[in-house]
Amino acid sequence: MVGNQLMLRDVPEEERPRERMIRQGREHLSNVELIALLLRTGSMGESVMALAQRVLSQTGGLKGIAHLSYHELTQIHGIGPAKAVQILAGIELGQRLMKVLPDERYAIRSPEDAVQLVMEEMRFLQQEHFVCMFLNTKNRVIEKKCIFIGSLNSSVVHPREIFREAIRCSAAGVICVHNHPSGDPTPSQEDLEITKRLYNAGEMIGIDLIDHLIIGDQLYYSMREKGLIPGNK
Repeated sequence: MVGNQLMLRDVPEEERPRERMIRQGREHLSNVELIALLLRTGSMGESVMALAQRVLSQTGGLKGIAHLSYHELTQIHGIGPAKAVQILAGIELGQRLMKVLPDERYAIRSPEDAVQLVMEEMRFLQQEHFVCMFLNTKNRVIEKKCIFIGSLNSSVVHPREIFREAIRCSAAGVICVHNHPSGDPTPSQEDLEITKRLYNAGEMIGIDLIDHLIIGDQLYYSMREKGLIPGNK
């Protein structure tokens, strides 16, 4: 123990993050413990657990860490080049894992299924992203693609661009998703108008607009659940 700082070696072995993960499973570890495992060691006079806690506190939690660059991470006391790279690698692996699901033909049976597919990659975005999931006749995702980035309005989100992609991949239906960086998924009047235009365009082409979801911070709004998109025929 250094001063009042409890070092990892002072923690009973069975309570250390690595041993707890092996014994209890990764889902039982806290965010601090998971960051500590990425860091592996602490800094001078500071345990890896204390360093992990400080990193989370200084960056505003996982949401903050997800936006940090290599340079920004190395500005945190105790985080050198190696630790910064380890953190960035962990974040990137998590984000890539979320993108693997469409390639496995993820089936969409409910708004929650679609939300699960995009929540973690979209809830932290600081700009609005408009993403489309293109589904086959069995409601399995053929492709997931970001169509627009930036403030959304009806002149930017044009049905032509969306349904061109749907036709290209022979989709039977489309689920549109965009995020609200504020964290509040309540739709704007513009969101409602965009949804109506997309539904009408899909009706003409014969490709269903299955839903339009708005992603907030662990919250979502489904236009279909709220009765703003007619049910499938």
